[in-house]
Amino acid sequence: MKHSDKPAEEGYELWLRYVPIEDEALLATYRTRITSLVCVSDSPTLKVAQAELLRGIKGLLGVSIPLTDTIQPGAVVFGHPDLAPPTLGDEGYIIKRLNEAIVIAGNTDIGVLYGVFHFLRLLQTHQPLDNVHIESAPKLKYRILNHWDNLDGTIERGYAGFSFWDWHKLPDYLAPRYTEYARAVTSIGINGAALTNVNANALSLTPQYLRKAAALADLFRPYGIRVYLSARFSAPLEIAGLKTADPLDAGVIAWWQAKAQEIYQIIPDFGGFIVKANSEGQPGPHDYYRSHSDGANLLANALAPFGGIVIWRAFVYASENPEDRTKQAYDDLVPQDGLFAANVLLQVKNGPLDFQPREPYHPIFGAMSHTSLMLEVQMAQEYLGLATHMVYMAPLFKETLDAETCDGPVAKTVLGMAGVANTGSDRNWCGHPFGAANWYTFGRLAWDYTLSSEAIADEWLRMTFSNDTPFVQKATGMMLTSREAPVNYMTPLGLHHIMARSHHYGPGPWVTGGRPDWTSLYYHQADSEGIGFNRTPSGSNAVSQYCSPYREQLAHLDTCPENLLLWFHHVAWRHVLKSGRTLWDELCFKYNEGVTQVRRMQADWDSLAEYVDAARFEHVRALLAIQEKEARWWRDACLLYFQTFSKQPIPADYEQPAASLEYYMNLQHYFVPGIPEQRF
Repeated sequence: MKHSDKPAEEGYELWLRYVPIEDEALLATYRTRITSLVCVSDSPTLKVAQAELLRGIKGLLGVSIPLTDTIQPGAVVFGHPDLAPPTLGDEGYIIKRLNEAIVIAGNTDIGVLYGVFHFLRLLQTHQPLDNVHIESAPKLKYRILNHWDNLDGTIERGYAGFSFWDWHKLPDYLAPRYTEYARAVTSIGINGAALTNVNANALSLTPQYLRKAAALADLFRPYGIRVYLSARFSAPLEIAGLKTADPLDAGVIAWWQAKAQEIYQIIPDFGGFIVKANSEGQPGPHDYYRSHSDGANLLANALAPFGGIVIWRAFVYASENPEDRTKQAYDDLVPQDGLFAANVLLQVKNGPLDFQPREPYHPIFGAMSHTSLMLEVQMAQEYLGLATHMVYMAPLFKETLDAETCDGPVAKTVLGMAGVANTGSDRNWCGHPFGAANWYTFGRLAWDYTLSSEAIADEWLRMTFSNDTPFVQKATGMMLTSREAPVNYMTPLGLHHIMARSHHYGPGPWVTGGRPDWTSLYYHQADSEGIGFNRTPSGSNAVSQYCSPYREQLAHLDTCPENLLLWFHHVAWRHVLKSGRTLWDELCFKYNEGVTQVRRMQADWDSLAEYVDAARFEHVRALLAIQEKEARWWRDACLLYFQTFSKQPIPADYEQPAASLEYYMNLQHYFVPGIPEQRF
């Protein structure tokens, strides 16, 4: 294969590379349309906007353009609030031609900055400027990255190195990477960053660490990014020596009120708390026989005078609860609809289990019309091959955003969107060169959830790699099929939670022992008759949490979507599916199709060598080889295990497993990334 002679790149610039435009005709056109900059203010945010425009135009057009006070043909004018329609709100913007000039305006400076990044995106993706007229405003108010970063530098479920928050050197040293992070975040419309792990450390609320967070908040402020912190519910016990953390205790109430006042004195625009309570061993109001609304309102009332919010995670379940785990959050929280304070947002995962390759949408969406909700998605590929598998998440996110609930599409039932970050200290930020596409996708969809997966992939590829049409078309096709591939080679037909214990790396359909709801057998329930979790009225009746007619569609074997079949039904091995294949043969087909899809991705990528610098091309090529190997591992291990129940052969026209089931069951992996505590 012939490699490109393009200079080697590391991926550090993400989608903000601003490389020179090679199309000479287009370059000449842009140079006549952009000849000067006119800024009407020198606020910190508009200084950032000005610096970004100068940087972008210099890189893309290869010229330095002057700053002037005169609006003339070819001027790019930014910062005029009187030119932005009030309907665009505080963060929206307009980009339009006006008397041979280009105007970028917003009702606030941050709106202008968002518009500047959009304008540069037009240049990066080679869009015409002759009749440009764009009006854009965010569809969701809260667009927040959730960093599961620990104070010791590790990242829970982080697969791109260690945390780039250097808490030891803060607040005195602000690494240049923090500014690059702020640029990237703001360029895609994200307006919040939760700095600390939801499995919280109470130290983050001490004065020493609040001053460290304040240094980041000061840096982020011109970029419109608010800082959030995870609050450990037991903090009054751990850092104040109180004898209780009961949310109805007067002393506890007073402590949180004083803590809120202290925080806002240090960080005046502090966004608020994110809380994981009474889930997976985390402390919470249930420890004192109180409700989740009692716990959330305790913190919300403390933050309310300062304009802060509480983001209370709906990821709650308990090992002592015998009910189907996928029902527990709904059962606990929906009866409390209307009891949460106005500044509480319930943060709900896209599905009712835990970021699986495919889940139905979470039934809480559409069931709590008197409670503000946020959608939580995960860019970190905890269950999707870590950072070694190419998995473009936009189709997964869109599946949930577009899902119809009792109150309409999920997207219209939420005030915000939170994304579990996939960033780390790796030079390219996300480990896999294509991993940044999921960070980018999160921001773009949180701003405008009507964007298509294809459109987002197209612009990300153009900004990150190349504007060459053959490259963009083929690479877009790769990205659009890349999510379905791991669904097929990991958990086809609605299978779920069959990964290895603890680190979640690789297959583990045989995992049993200990907490039932942390085992694979609990979920696939394979036996000599069939496989799958019966969640119909004759089983756990989880279907009852969905509204009609979806409830009835899911409940019947013949109408349930086949990509969720084993999520809701225990299906006989010889049951015939729409393909004409039996369930067993369909499983064999899907597992093999997943491997085939990865091999197609490999072939497609090999054909694109001439368009990508050799360093990034070879990096992706090597990771695709790992993915193909691990896809075969998943396929062979799962089919061999499930074959012990089906007692049927793997059809001879498929590749046969490379090793025995005993071999796969005895594989051990140590120090898998993303596990702060190694438990092997």
